[in-house]
This record gives sequence, structure tokens and C-alpha cells, in this order.
Amino acid sequence: MQIEGYWEYNKFYEEGVYNCAGCATPLYKSSTKFDSGYGWPVFFEGLLGAINRSPDPYRRRTEITCAACGDHLGHVFKGEGFKTPTDERHCVNSVSVKFIPANSAA
Repeated sequence: MQIEGYWEYNKFYEEGVYNCAGCATPLYKSSTKFDSGYGWPVFFEGLLGAINRSPDPYRRRTEITCAACGDHLGHVFKGEGFKTPTDERHCVNSVSVKFIPANSAA
């Protein structure tokens, strides 16, 4: 059973692309998604040029936004020791993205 909303894509592992829910810009390939155990959809890398990063107001973490429309996606964390190529955790709110299956017509 999937929970709608923030965690909808947490345990979802179909092949495809995650687009920005606001403007449909492709943001993440499903091949970069992994289970971090945090309860949110997590990726280790976004598509080149698709995601902007900026320190949050308290400088405790880094906010990620869609480079095309500026919508908030979540936060990125570095150096947590995950065995991924980037050692990054892009913690993304499910309501910020829309999954497009690989077999769907473009």
C-alpha cells in the first residue's frame, strides 16, 4: 500500500524519470533512487542542470529547487556515508515530483 502525499514514492522502484510537479522538467532518473531508511524518496544525483542548491536560512542544510521554475523539492545532504557514487542524499518531497514510467510515450 502506498501512502499518498509526502511519502508516496518512498518504496516505489519502477523504471522511469521523476519530473518536477510544477513544470514537468525532468529532475531524476529512477536509477539514482535508493532506500536511505529515512521514509522519504531519496536520490543520489539529479539530472545535469535540473536542480539548484542554496543554503537554508539557518545554514543547517542545503535546499534544492527546480532550476526551471524554482519550486521547492527538498534538501540535499552530503557525507553521510551512503554507498552511492556521490555520497549525497537528495531527500525529496513526493508532492514535488511526478513519476513518468520508462515505457510511456514521450
